[in-house]
Amino acid sequence: MNPLLEAEQALLGAVLLDPQQLIHLSWLAPEHFYRPVHQALFAALRKLRADGHPALEGADAVPLEWVTDAVEEAGLHVRGLTAVYAHTLISACPRSGHAPVYARMVLEGAIHRTVTEHAIRLHQAARADALQGEVENALHQADVLTGVLGDLAQRWGSEPRPMAPTGQPAPAPFSPPPGRAARIVEDERSLLAVLVEQPKAIDEVVGWLRPGDFAAPGHGQLYRCLGVLHHRGEPIDRMTVLWEAQRRGLLADGTLSAEEIGAICDGVGLGGADWLGEQIMRSSVTRTAAASARAVRALAEDESLAPGRLIGHALHALGPLDEVRARWGTANGHGAPVAPPPPVEEAAAARVRAALARSTSPTATRASVRPRPAPKPPAERAPSRHHG
Repeated sequence: MNPLLEAEQALLGAVLLDPQQLIHLSWLAPEHFYRPVHQALFAALRKLRADGHPALEGADAVPLEWVTDAVEEAGLHVRGLTAVYAHTLISACPRSGHAPVYARMVLEGAIHRTVTEHAIRLHQAARADALQGEVENALHQADVLTGVLGDLAQRWGSEPRPMAPTGQPAPAPFSPPPGRAARIVEDERSLLAVLVEQPKAIDEVVGWLRPGDFAAPGHGQLYRCLGVLHHRGEPIDRMTVLWEAQRRGLLADGTLSAEEIGAICDGVGLGGADWLGEQIMRSSVTRTAAASARAVRALAEDESLAPGRLIGHALHALGPLDEVRARWGTANGHGAPVAPPPPVEEAAAARVRAALARSTSPTATRASVRPRPAPKPPAERAPSRHHG
């Protein structure tokens, strides 16, 4: 039998043997039990205690009515519970005084199950939003999961603080539905074409759109190239973009090809940069939500993780979603401005001049820079007539 189910039986048996143990179990709720019959029985025991059952008067021997009344009360909410099973629970308890320890084992199992359940809900909401091009349901489920983690941490007695796991394998990337994926890729190509045709439009998206928001890794790297050229104050066209991509090794490692770059740079972007950027951000939010949900579920299914570490690692797994969500709010005007990666507008004048000098033809450079005439050597003084 599963040790957690044995802990549920031992805990209920301890309370049936010693009703006073309920005083130390106020932090445990019926829904923390796995089996419905155990949930109903623990709820019945708490109700009898709240109603002032005579078994709580502190007598040396616990009256038989404490067991029979608990079974009768629980039988109103669940079927199949008998007095025989109640006595089975009593025999499954090693020591009634260890009830708080058994209760912590029950709560540990409940924490793993609850986190798994809410991670599945977040993943389902992210998939549904990805199919419809929305983000609200995924963000709502992320808020619910964060609140659940905080409540579980309080019950467990730990601090809800993000902790990075060690050696945890990264979940596989989330793939949107095929029809939606084609639309996302087309929006990315359109945005890149707009930014090549109108380099000033980069200022409209650079504050909240990141290369990692692109579904196609090659498109994200191409967006990075455009941002770098814009940051250095260099001209942007098909040749300069191809040159920057080559310098970054994107052609050598197969991330992009010269034909792909040429097709994007020579293409026609349909839509404004800000609108296209928001469509890409929607996809990024749902992809990140799905990836965070899978990471949290993998953590919750690891039974070797203590509850405190599980909660901390789960909060850490939700960190990327919080970061993308903040930028999504900035893109829609609903959040505080997010500091962009290296500043673009505030580039030092010396760096801009140096970049322009590298982009200027050598002929123009030689024509604009005239060498100064060499200074004439000083004339020799004539010897004085008064000195030989």
